[in-house]
Amino acid sequence: MTAKIDHIVFDIGKVLIHYDPNIPYSRIIPDEEERKWFFLNVCTHEWNLEQDRGRKWEDAEALLIDKYPEREDQIRAFRRHWHEMVPHAYDGSVKIMEDLIDSGQDVTMLTNFAADTFAHAKELFPFLNKPRGVTVSGEINLIKPDVAIYEKHARDFGLRPEATIFIDDSVANVEGARAAGWQAVHFTDAERLKEDLRVRNVDI
Repeated sequence: MTAKIDHIVFDIGKVLIHYDPNIPYSRIIPDEEERKWFFLNVCTHEWNLEQDRGRKWEDAEALLIDKYPEREDQIRAFRRHWHEMVPHAYDGSVKIMEDLIDSGQDVTMLTNFAADTFAHAKELFPFLNKPRGVTVSGEINLIKPDVAIYEKHARDFGLRPEATIFIDDSVANVEGARAAGWQAVHFTDAERLKEDLRVRNVDI
């Protein structure tokens, strides 16, 4: 039998807010095949993840511009147009989070996010200020699914791992939380999340 849930931890991107770099780049690089090549070879997921780990944008851009000088404008556009990549919140899951907070549940957030873009995200989406606190990967130079980031979050916020449930859209990050001794669920949509919480006796 699983332990009673005392702590609920939300991921942010693709759980509470939408994220899609194709939104600005469909205008910046209109050709679909070229855009696909650009994301696979230039501004890759792995490259962006290093900003989530704490690398400065200036260093990240310089690295790519040195290799692809003819694409300087397209490379710099990633940070410049980042706000367009997060066009809206997921109202259903945001409501679940706010209802949990309002009902007295202990809610925190754990996210892979560059430090400066997270500060911008809090301005765009004020509900990100409502939980008790947040661990931002770019501020501590650790990223999910490294077990160390879950352990640090638990220490910093006084969470008992076995009494903690983590909600993330990435299966790898869910598995990372479980490796740290947490309970965890894979987020797909708000209705499924409600059911995942309900079966664990978390009242919403």
